[in-house]
Amino acid sequence: MSSPTRGLDELQIDRGGDEESPRRSPLVWLAFGVVAVGAAAGVWFWQTASVTVVTSAARATESGGPRVALNASGYVTPRREATVSAKITARVVEVMLEEGMRVEQDQVLARLDDTNVRTSLRLAEAQLTAAQAARQETRVWLENAEKELRRLRELEANHIATTSELDRAVAESNARQAQLEKQNTDVEVARREVAVWQQQLEDTVIRAPFAGIVTVKNAQPGEMISPISAGGGFTRSGIATIVDMNSLEIEVDVNESHLNRVRPEQPVEATLDAYPDWRIPAKVIAIIPTADRQKATVKVRVGFEKLDSRILPQMAVKVAFHETDTAGLPLTLAIPKSAVQRRDGRELVFVVKDGRAAQRTVKLGPARADEAIVVSGLTVGERVVTDGADRLRDGARVREKQR
Repeated sequence: MSSPTRGLDELQIDRGGDEESPRRSPLVWLAFGVVAVGAAAGVWFWQTASVTVVTSAARATESGGPRVALNASGYVTPRREATVSAKITARVVEVMLEEGMRVEQDQVLARLDDTNVRTSLRLAEAQLTAAQAARQETRVWLENAEKELRRLRELEANHIATTSELDRAVAESNARQAQLEKQNTDVEVARREVAVWQQQLEDTVIRAPFAGIVTVKNAQPGEMISPISAGGGFTRSGIATIVDMNSLEIEVDVNESHLNRVRPEQPVEATLDAYPDWRIPAKVIAIIPTADRQKATVKVRVGFEKLDSRILPQMAVKVAFHETDTAGLPLTLAIPKSAVQRRDGRELVFVVKDGRAAQRTVKLGPARADEAIVVSGLTVGERVVTDGADRLRDGARVREKQR
C-alpha cells in the first residue's frame, strides 16, 4: 500500500515542464499575418478604388428663384430727415402739427412770440422815415444853394458881385451836396435795419424745409425753444422731426470678408420683420468707401424698387443679395433632381473635383419639371454626381462619366 505522501506528490503540477514545451506553431503566426494583410489590403482598396459615377454641370438658367450670394440684416433709414428748429430763442405760442401729419414744403408748422421783434421793427421803420425826411430837406437846401451859386456867378461875371461872395456860394453848395450824400447813406442803413427786423420777424414763423411726414412732435405752446438749448433742460431744441418718405432706403453693415459678393446695382430681395411673407425687390445703390475698424464692416446702401406705405423708418429688415451674370441679370442655378440626396434631414449633393467627391449641403428653391433650383451652396460650372451618389461618401475617389 502506497504512502499518502507519495499520492499527494503525484497530484502536484509540474511547472518545470513549461521550459521544455514547444513554441506556438508557425501556422498560427501565418494565419495572423494573412488576416492583417487582408485587412490592410481592404483598407487600401477602399481608399484607392474609384466608383464610376455620372456627373452634370450646374448651369445658369433664366427662370426660377435667383441664387443668394449673401444674406445680411439692417434697418430702413430715411435719406432726408430733419429736426426742425428755430433760428432764435423765443417762446412757442402756436404749434400746428401732430405726429403722422403730412406737411408740404414751406408749410407753417409753428409760431414763436414776436412781440419784441415787432416793436423793434416799428422803431426801425420810424427811423427810416425820419432819415428819408431829413434827406428831402437837404435836397431842398441843395437846390436853393445851386440857384444862389448860378446867380452869383452871373453877377461876378458882370463885376457886380465880389469874389468872396461867389466863394461862399460855392462852399454852401458843396456842403449841401455832401450832406445829401451822407443822408442817402443814412437812409440805406435805416432801410437795412428794417430788413434785419423783418427777417427776425420771419424767423418767428417755423416752416417745413421739405415735404414729408411728421414723426416726432417735440414742443408745446408756452415752452422755450432755442437752436443751442441756451436754457438748459427747460429749453427745447426742436419743434418736430420730419421724414421724407420718398427717400427711404436700407442701410446694411456687410462684413469685410464678404464685401466681394456685393456690387452696385446688384439685385436684392428685402424682407421686413413686420411682414415676413412680403418679398420687396430692391437693388444696391452704393457701397460706402470706408470701413468701421471696430466692427470690421462696410456700410452698403440699398434702395427699394418701389416704395410702399407699409415701409416705415427704423424698421428691421433682412436682405438677400442675389448673384448676377455678366449682364447684371439675376443668376439662377439648375441641376438634375437626381443629384440631390437627403441625409440626416439635410439636402446635399456630391461635387466632383480632382477625382474625388466632396459632400456639399445646398439650399433649394421651387422645383420645376426634372430640375432642382439651387439657391445656395453651388457655383456655376461645378459638376455634381447625378447617378451613383447613393454609393458615395465624402472624399471618395470617383471615375467620372460626364453627361
